[in-house]
Amino acid sequence: MAGDPLIERPAVADGAALWRLAKDSGTLDVNSSYSYLLWCRDFAATSAVARGADGTPVGFVTGYMRPDRPRTLLVWQVAVDAAHRGRGLAARLLDDLTARVAAERGLTAVETTITPGNTASERLFTSYAARHGATVEREVLFRTEQFPDGPHAPEVLYRIGPLSF
Repeated sequence: MAGDPLIERPAVADGAALWRLAKDSGTLDVNSSYSYLLWCRDFAATSAVARGADGTPVGFVTGYMRPDRPRTLLVWQVAVDAAHRGRGLAARLLDDLTARVAAERGLTAVETTITPGNTASERLFTSYAARHGATVEREVLFRTEQFPDGPHAPEVLYRIGPLSF
């Protein structure tokens, strides 16, 4: 559709904007700005950025292929600028990224972690599973007491697969 954000691989020059989007999300654990720069360099093939009409990043998905499960994409973070929320952009980012990864590397499953109560992420990933004819398995991956830096909700692993494209 005309005016829809362009979705493509991120470049190192996008790292600062991705950091700001994560920071402004209000829900993501914000990593160092350095990590977003590295992510855009080293994991661009398994990540995606959505660009507004002026080329500025307005959303992103970062991920990597699990070393012990090379056909499983672990989605690390998803963020969309507040002005672009509610239009299905996160779903488009996830669909475009996984279609690209499936075509380039083969993909049978997607994993992500979600903290309980993050209904936007829960909806995003359960609807993704439904669109791709996959089941969702859930289990606590990291318990609250495993986080060394203070109170943190548990991280629930969502395993989505097998996928069909």
